[in-house]
Amino acid sequence: MPGAAAPLPRPAGRARAAPQERRRRVAPLAAAPPARAGDEPLLRGIFEIGKRSCDVVLSARRLRWSPILPESPTGDSSVALQAQEEIIEMKDVFSVKLKRRRFAGQQKGFQNRPKSLKVFVNPSSHKREATNIYYEKVAPLFKLADIKADVTVTEYEGHALSVLKECELQAFDGVVCVGGDGSVSEVAHGLLLRAQIDAGKDTEYVSKPVRAPVPLGVIPAGTTNILAHTLYGIKHAVTAALHIVMGHIQAVDVCTFSTPRKLLRFGFSAMFGFGARTLALAERHRWMPSSQRKDFAFIKTLADLKPEECELSFLPLQILQEDTHEKDRKKKERMRKGSKDQLQKIQGHFLNVSIMAIPCLCSMAPRGLAPNTRLNNGSMALIVVQNTSRTEFIKHLKRYTTAKNQFNFPFVETYTVQEVKVQPRLKSGPDAKENVCLSAEGNYPWNIDGDLMKEASEVHVRVHPQLIDLYGVNTDDLESSQVTCTCI
Repeated sequence: MPGAAAPLPRPAGRARAAPQERRRRVAPLAAAPPARAGDEPLLRGIFEIGKRSCDVVLSARRLRWSPILPESPTGDSSVALQAQEEIIEMKDVFSVKLKRRRFAGQQKGFQNRPKSLKVFVNPSSHKREATNIYYEKVAPLFKLADIKADVTVTEYEGHALSVLKECELQAFDGVVCVGGDGSVSEVAHGLLLRAQIDAGKDTEYVSKPVRAPVPLGVIPAGTTNILAHTLYGIKHAVTAALHIVMGHIQAVDVCTFSTPRKLLRFGFSAMFGFGARTLALAERHRWMPSSQRKDFAFIKTLADLKPEECELSFLPLQILQEDTHEKDRKKKERMRKGSKDQLQKIQGHFLNVSIMAIPCLCSMAPRGLAPNTRLNNGSMALIVVQNTSRTEFIKHLKRYTTAKNQFNFPFVETYTVQEVKVQPRLKSGPDAKENVCLSAEGNYPWNIDGDLMKEASEVHVRVHPQLIDLYGVNTDDLESSQVTCTCI
C-alpha cells in the first residue's frame, strides 16, 4: 500500500540481550490471599542488605525482605531456594534511624511508646547508685529511642510529691522513678493525688479515686525492689528501661490507706506488726550501710518478737469453701457470722498482718509475699500470723525462699478480701511499757511499700481495681528461680 511502512527484517539468528537487560524467569503466582489488617504495604523498594540486592516491603506490622536472584542459565532450582523471605515484627523493633521524614498520612506507629518522660532519681536509694544507674544504663537507651527526658534528682523526702503537684503532666507520656520501693510508692501516690486534684475531687478523704493520668515506670535502684521484681521478674535496670521504651503497659490495682478522718496515702502493699517494726528499727539506724542495717533490724526484731493485740474487720471477696481441715474450722468459728456483703471480724494477738494487692515478688520470696493474688484482679491478700513460738515463726519465714507453701501452718491464716480495717488495742496498766511497737509519739508503725508510716488510730485499707498503669508485664506465668535467703 502506498505510504505504508515496510516491515522490519527478522534477524537471521536468535538475538541475545545485553547482560543488564536480561529478564528474570518468573513462575506463575497463585492468587494471593487477602492481606491481614496492618499488612498493607506502606513502602516498597530495592535495598542492599549484606551486599545483596533485596526486595524490601514495609507494612504497619512487619518488615519483609528477600534477595533478588538472577535467572539461572542452567535452570537450576537450588538457586531459587536460597531466596527465602525474612521477617521482623515491628512490635519487636526497639529503635529505628531514619534518613527521611514520615510522609503525609502515614501512621505514627505504636501509640503506647513514650516520646517524653518525667524522670525522678532518688540519689539516696540503697547504695546511692541510682544516679549512676540512670545516666549510665537508662539515659542512653532513652536517647537511642528518641525519648526526651526531664530529670529531677530529688533532694528530700516528699520532693517528688511536691513536683508532681505543680508540673505540667500533660506535657509527658509517662513518669519514671529511679529508686527503691519507697521512692516508687511516693511517685505513685503523687500521680494519683494529682489525678484527684485535676478532677476536682476531695483529697482529704477519697472514696472513689480517679485513675492516674499517665503510666509509671520503675527503674530498680533500691534494696528489695518488690515492684520491679513483680513487673519484670528480675531486678535489672536495662530490662526495666526496655519495657518503658517499648511501651509495655500493665494495669495494676492500688490500695487507699485511710483513717476515719483522712486519706493517709495510696499504695500497693502494707505490713503491720513484725514487718513494720523491722522497718521502723532500720530507719532509726540510717547511719549503718543499707545491707547491714537491714540484717541488723531483722535479727533484732526477731530476738524481741512480740505479738500485737488488734481487731481485724474485713470484707471477703468470696465465701470460704467447706473443708475438713481443723485450722479452717477454727478460723470460721472465730469469724462472726454474716453475709457476703458484711464485714467479718477476728481479734487476737498477731505477730504480723500483711495486706497486699499485688504478689510482691522479691529475691527473698521468688514466689511472692502474696502469691495467691494478682496485679489486677481487684482483690487483696490478707495474711494473718497468730502468736506462736520464735522457732515456728522462723520456719514460716524460711518457707518464703522455697517452693513450699509458706501458709501451711496452723498459726497462719489467709483471706481474699476487698477491704480491711485494722484496729490496734492500746495496752494499759503495768504491762503498757512492754508495748515496744509504739513509737515515742504513741503511734504504731506501718510498712507501706517499704516506706514507714506511723498511725495510732484505725487504718482502713481498700483496693481499687486497675487504678494505675505501670510499664511492665504480668509475670504470673514466669517460672520463679530458687533463691536462698541468707538473712535467717
